Amino acid sequence: MTQPPYEVVGSVERFRGRVVRLRTDEVRMSDGSVAARDIIEHPGAVAVAALDEHDRIVLVRQYRHPVGAFLDELPAGLLDVDGEPALEAAKRELAEEAGLAAAVWHTLVDVHTTPGGSDEAVRVYLARALMPAAAAGFVLEDEELQITVSRVPLAEAAQRVLSGEITNSLAVAGILAAARVAGAGEAALRPADAAWPARPGR
Repeated sequence: MTQPPYEVVGSVERFRGRVVRLRTDEVRMSDGSVAARDIIEHPGAVAVAALDEHDRIVLVRQYRHPVGAFLDELPAGLLDVDGEPALEAAKRELAEEAGLAAAVWHTLVDVHTTPGGSDEAVRVYLARALMPAAAAGFVLEDEELQITVSRVPLAEAAQRVLSGEITNSLAVAGILAAARVAGAGEAALRPADAAWPARPGR
């Protein structure tokens, strides 16, 4: 990817929280002027479009406080464990949130969730050949205490995206990408360990 000729000439940290950091960059524009850009730094995340043998996709439903609603989503989580490969994080999240493991993994799609204001990048995996996950001793906390898990026919889930019923960005991307793959086959998919240069912190 060719990098644009925008030089950061100054940067100030505004906030550092448990998950994100906010900074203001002074960026030289193409005409030589300098503009301030507020940027949310995010550790990145992974999500899993898990399909069973009947082409049903696994959805989790949990409360999301910023939007004040329960949302249907893919099993997903932050890349907040130092040194943990993204694929291992995805396997962990599938086990923790859905109680599942999978024998077949591919990279499905990579997403910059909010490139106008954040460096957050998310990798969505396609997981097949599902099976119960071995008990790992993890404990659900906070909003996860009310999490529910369901399996929805992929075509139905795609229609729920198009009707506006499913709005979580990773679920939208993962469901529609999985539906495309279901019609075209998995030959064009990248391997699960494909390079991911956009991952934050690299």
